[in-house]
Amino acid sequence: MKKKNTWIKPWHGLVRNIAFSILEPYAKWKYHISIEKLKNPEKRPFLILMNHQTAFDQFFIGMAVEGPIYYLATEDIFSLGWISRLLDFLVAPIPIKKQTTDLKAIKSCVKIAKEGGTIALFPEGNRTFHGKTLSFKSSIVKLIRLIKLPVVIMRVEGGYGVQPRWSDVVRRGTMKVYPSRIFEPEEYEALSDDDFFRQLQKELYVDETDCNTLFYHNRNAEYMERFLYVCPDCGLTTFRSKGDLVECKKCHQKIRYLPDKKLQGVSKPFPFKTIGEWYDYQCDYVRRLDLHPYHAKPMYEDYVNVFQVVLYKYKKKLRTNAKIALFGDRILMDNICLDFDSIHSITVLGKNKLNIYTDSLVYQLKGQKNFNALKYVNIYFHYLNSKKGDDENHEQFLGL
Repeated sequence: MKKKNTWIKPWHGLVRNIAFSILEPYAKWKYHISIEKLKNPEKRPFLILMNHQTAFDQFFIGMAVEGPIYYLATEDIFSLGWISRLLDFLVAPIPIKKQTTDLKAIKSCVKIAKEGGTIALFPEGNRTFHGKTLSFKSSIVKLIRLIKLPVVIMRVEGGYGVQPRWSDVVRRGTMKVYPSRIFEPEEYEALSDDDFFRQLQKELYVDETDCNTLFYHNRNAEYMERFLYVCPDCGLTTFRSKGDLVECKKCHQKIRYLPDKKLQGVSKPFPFKTIGEWYDYQCDYVRRLDLHPYHAKPMYEDYVNVFQVVLYKYKKKLRTNAKIALFGDRILMDNICLDFDSIHSITVLGKNKLNIYTDSLVYQLKGQKNFNALKYVNIYFHYLNSKKGDDENHEQFLGL
């Protein structure tokens, strides 16, 4: 008889216990985090949904829940050769392609649920750059109904203050992780899709942009230019940061990022009190931007290393320090021209890596530390929205 190929392996729990005996004390020392454990005396499997603030969030959730957890993870970690194979053997994450409906990932989730495993995912699919929970697709409701597990909402709070996505440093401050609600199957089965989705949105929404908690570091503003590229005074621009200051390279206005996450103009008042307000302004500016003048001249030029990603296998370097240019309808990489119409999707990975998905190839661009990948994503999605004739719709999705 052929042996059944199960996703869940007996050593996954052992690996989890060994890893967290080391990670838990480190996380509490490094992040000053308090973790409320999920009470589960019956040892039931769950589907865990959480908001996404730090690169360590999945480990925080693992510390709150007993037993192995099977996380949906971006395909990037499955393209690292032997490292990916080792991760697959040790913890068996579930690969999923960003910005797509991945049927294979859905089937894997169903398989794990039937085997009695706990699954965890970030519905946003991205870490927040600005401190507020990002939008996510209503299709999460269909996945929940398909898997038929109790749904645990885990909230991460304070993570944006401790280490925002755009930063390399961990601030002195506090954060917490805790289960805020459990939806039992009989409860969500009684709800309409719309009502259930609204409840999920409410439970997962966290706004970290405006609070009284203080977070200290002498490099508080460092690398804010990884996601900011619109100045309220001069429009499209580039920024440079140092210490607690970020400066527009066009008009040289300087803004200070304070320990309470507020913004303060240095030589004159600044119109935005929080990064959230500035980010919203940037998105509105892009949604109203006429791209036609930038069909002939580039909006931005950068220098990056260009890789080809062979999904679920490896990456190979194609160019070193290649000059790339962002136009209103394409990206030019040396002699490679990628028209927006030929691109399936663009997404930011980590702090500032850029993945570009085409029919036959996946390119990954890695720039210097201050490289801003977000502007490429935003302009690409604005181009798609403009083609649809939705120029007056100021709630258009800009890729994050």
